[in-house]
Amino acid sequence: MTYTCSDYRLEMILLGIRRRLHEEELLEDEKERLLKEIRKIEAEMEM
Repeated sequence: MTYTCSDYRLEMILLGIRRRLHEEELLEDEKERLLKEIRKIEAEMEM
């Protein structure tokens, strides 16, 4: 399996979203949006 710039980019986006989810006080709808985005990226990365 080749590790590409796109893979790295998705990993950094995922890391940023996870960090934001844990560090900030967010409204429930914002948390749900972030969790949905995490699931989408993980599926794209086949995690």
